[in-house]
Amino acid sequence: MIPRINERTHTPHDPLSEALGYAVPFVGGLTEHAVVAYWPGLDSYILDDEQATWTAKQWAEHLEDPLLEHPFAASPQDDRRAIFHLDARLHPDDRELSRAEWAEAAHRLARAAGIETPGDTNDCHWIAVQGKHGRLDLIANLIRFDGTWQRQPADLLRRLSDEARAIEEDLRLTPPRTASRQRGSSQAAPTSSTQFARVLAQLANEQDGPLVAVRGLVEQTAHRVADQAGAASADTAHRLELIAHRLYGIQQELQATATRLNAPPQPRTAVPAPPTVKAVTRQPR
Repeated sequence: MIPRINERTHTPHDPLSEALGYAVPFVGGLTEHAVVAYWPGLDSYILDDEQATWTAKQWAEHLEDPLLEHPFAASPQDDRRAIFHLDARLHPDDRELSRAEWAEAAHRLARAAGIETPGDTNDCHWIAVQGKHGRLDLIANLIRFDGTWQRQPADLLRRLSDEARAIEEDLRLTPPRTASRQRGSSQAAPTSSTQFARVLAQLANEQDGPLVAVRGLVEQTAHRVADQAGAASADTAHRLELIAHRLYGIQQELQATATRLNAPPQPRTAVPAPPTVKAVTRQPR
């Protein structure tokens, strides 16, 4: 399971559309299948089973409510981009998870991300959507129920990665490094392309590769800079977040290149030899 932090947004519509694979708003209930977990405080002020009839538009409105109820709430840098979006993807070889297992993973990631604290009735509005195969999207509003801004851990990515490793172990999922070793062991004599692919895969590794370490430091610096007052700090923090996002894109490109290098060579189509032309000797008359 690989968690990824997306850039914060002003509204939940784009993250929810990305999670579901189609544009929001739209009509139709989806709770029974797509929304596998949500803010525990939601149950305290809705009727029994009322949320089972909610549409994606209504879920988006629920996530957006704190922005409307607290129009002056903002981060310490006066940032109103309060919608936090995290997605976590399983390994392609992993089994299908049940709805209960997705819900467990969602609550654990929400606690690791600092948006759910057991017993805190003023926590953030959040939902977890399982709208695509092997993927979980967690969308939250960082403006808490009491109107304050939720401050997340400075080492957010590291906490999420550690929790993802624990979820893999508890749910018997495939750790990325184990999968890499299994694929490599099937080739007794690696070719040059395979060796190059291993180097690229090591660079792009989400657990202990050098790029993820750099990205983690950049993200931690962004969070610390964001806690400082002043417009310049907010702009710098935003730039650092964009740099971290680009680093993640580089990791994905390296992994894709490694996959192509590991692909078996395509057989060459044999080109038929040209017909043999026999020399004709003309007899003298």
